[in-house]
Amino acid sequence: MDSNTGTANCRYNDNGEENTAHTATDTTADGTIDMVTGGGDRYQQLRQMVRASRSVVFFGGAGVSTESGIPDFRSSDGLYSLIYPHPPEVMLGHSFYQTHRDEFFAFYRDKVLDGILAAQPNAAHRVLAALEAAGHVCAVVTQNIDGLHQTAGSRVVYELHGSVKRNYCEACEAFYSGAELLALPQGPGWPRCARPSCGGAIKPDVVLYEEALDTGVMQAAATAIAAADVLIVGGTSLVVNPAASLIQLFKGKDLVIINKSPTVCDYRASLRFDEPIGRVLAATFADVLD
Repeated sequence: MDSNTGTANCRYNDNGEENTAHTATDTTADGTIDMVTGGGDRYQQLRQMVRASRSVVFFGGAGVSTESGIPDFRSSDGLYSLIYPHPPEVMLGHSFYQTHRDEFFAFYRDKVLDGILAAQPNAAHRVLAALEAAGHVCAVVTQNIDGLHQTAGSRVVYELHGSVKRNYCEACEAFYSGAELLALPQGPGWPRCARPSCGGAIKPDVVLYEEALDTGVMQAAATAIAAADVLIVGGTSLVVNPAASLIQLFKGKDLVIINKSPTVCDYRASLRFDEPIGRVLAATFADVLD
């Protein structure tokens, strides 16, 4: 839940000159226009790119989770569109957590935790896990906090903003899953550690507003992206930094962007899909879902 917004700096090339889009357009069967560099069948192009690579990294944002029924914070039905006594970015901030703990957890439980714990992986999660098992995807870098990539079977996942499925006592460091957190006796001061003679406050392992991202996770994600020969960006407009700035580290052969709205890095893309990510990955790699 990082609060830094901006754009990945894809507007200018290595010489400091402003880039202009150089993508062609293809018309799909339903008459919509999608940007794509080169001709031919786009799904087949993506399939060939991935199948030929042993170093594919996936970088995902909220658009991956929305297909599992988890609203994007910035969507029309997301948290930012709802009315509360304080703005969501305040209520999910470090200062608010420290000074208004009961209000923080009431909001966090009802508007974040409950929906995420009820969600299940979608086609995008399942395809990425299968491609990792097949030796093509070497890492998933995600801005989401739902843990659905791991639930689907992905093993190498860098969670830039943490996960609601990990919670730790601030006194004794005891671990609680999301479900265990909800199972604790609720009331003023919830949640409290259930270990004998502890009763410490439990904090979700998510990056709240005003908090820095974990440097170890950021470095591991940066290393994976820098070493990739194919980078697939899905479900993100690349407007949240510092996470989005990681895209600048990619120096590989093919950048693929799957997002229903434009991004500032579209000009770099070998392929650009203006479709839901689950649809694209399921259509491209239907065999791995059998």
